[in-house]
Amino acid sequence: MLEQTIKRFIQDHSLIEKGDRIMVAVSGGPDSLALLHFLDSNKAEWEAEVMAAHLDHMFRGDESYQELLFVKEYCNKRNIPFYGERVDVSMEIKQTNGSLQDMARQIRYAFLMEVMEEASATKLALGHHGDDQIETILMKMTRGASGAGRAGIPLKRSIAAGLIIRPFLSVTKEQIEDYCERHDLNPRRDPSNLKEDYTRNRFRKKVLPFLKKENPHVHLQFQRFSEELAEDEAYLEELTRDKLNKVWNNTEDFSSLHIDGFLAMPQPLQRRGINLILNYLYKLRPSSLSSIHIYDVLGILKGKTPNASLDLPKGLKVTRAYHTCYFHFGELALTDTPYCHEIQVNKTLELQGGYQFLLYFSSSLAEDRTGDRIYIDPDKVTLPLYVRTRKSGDRMKVKGLEGSKKLKTLFIDEKVPVHLRDEWPIVVDADNHILWVPGMKKSHYDLGEEQENSLVLQFKSNHLLGGS
Repeated sequence: MLEQTIKRFIQDHSLIEKGDRIMVAVSGGPDSLALLHFLDSNKAEWEAEVMAAHLDHMFRGDESYQELLFVKEYCNKRNIPFYGERVDVSMEIKQTNGSLQDMARQIRYAFLMEVMEEASATKLALGHHGDDQIETILMKMTRGASGAGRAGIPLKRSIAAGLIIRPFLSVTKEQIEDYCERHDLNPRRDPSNLKEDYTRNRFRKKVLPFLKKENPHVHLQFQRFSEELAEDEAYLEELTRDKLNKVWNNTEDFSSLHIDGFLAMPQPLQRRGINLILNYLYKLRPSSLSSIHIYDVLGILKGKTPNASLDLPKGLKVTRAYHTCYFHFGELALTDTPYCHEIQVNKTLELQGGYQFLLYFSSSLAEDRTGDRIYIDPDKVTLPLYVRTRKSGDRMKVKGLEGSKKLKTLFIDEKVPVHLRDEWPIVVDADNHILWVPGMKKSHYDLGEEQENSLVLQFKSNHLLGGS
């Protein structure tokens, strides 16, 4: 019997608690009307209050208006508090240029949140059932969903006003129709549910009958799959976040991923790591984004090509540059123009890109001794010192090497991404002698250690390579 199955499901998953105020979203169709009848008939068992909410989208003119009146009359006969409203969604779509389904969903959700708050409701009950669950999971997997995206309809979910619950996920459409017949509910029916223009309807009419013939309780298997998958994914996602935080850096301009560190993560966490990054960067995840794109990104990270790029939906680009992978919208560039700034003694110089310099004499007490440093004999250079971007023909006498080396060659040898080279900080003296390329190489001017009256130049950065 449907009643016993649902009560057991509610108890096993703690969907309803003593004293709950339950708002039921009722369209007038079999599923929602049966849910309203069931909850209202059994409310004394939970010492709960039950209310109904109906929104007429005005898509079908007088037909949909009659559905509102039908639900209202049903509630009045049973003394169920009723909240109803009519909204011309088609007009809203014309004014905002939105899509029909998205706009209808947004308006319906806003209405339900509003009436929940007005009625001080703690739960919002929706009529999704076991067949809906099968269809949803099959559609997601067919589209190529990955990770938690393969899970079906959640049986409960937190919202601002309280909790969404779906008590009917444990029963089938056939059981609900039988319940309606036994209780003479005479629900209204939406003719669009019969059209095969919609993907869900095709799954409903062509795939579900086959599955149910193989196993009449297949909906319970799909429900168990959804619950276990959601639990497993929550645990794996927590592990992924912990590992990902050590190799992923996010700025206002781009997100960067340290490839070697990322590939050291277990493969299941790699897939989920890319998924987390994409979920973070997309404020609204595109429906066209699928597991195929995640594997495309992994292909770039694991490939032997040091420089590669990939275009994802909605303008997101993935750019690999040697040991770093960047996720960015638009062109990847940190600065548009060359710069040259004087480095003053005992004053911190902060530059765009997260670069920071501090110059002080060895006899002074610097509060912060972290970061990379170079030690300079002030008698061997011409003050003041400057930090600037590279220039054509730049050469440096690298510490420990004979002769000088072109900066261009140095960048290539150190595998610095092309887009970073033009904004990389170069430290020079007043005679334009290159003293240091932070994060890569120091010149022969470096004393190697702090000496009496030597100048100490300290450098910090959020994203440079780190080097000698």
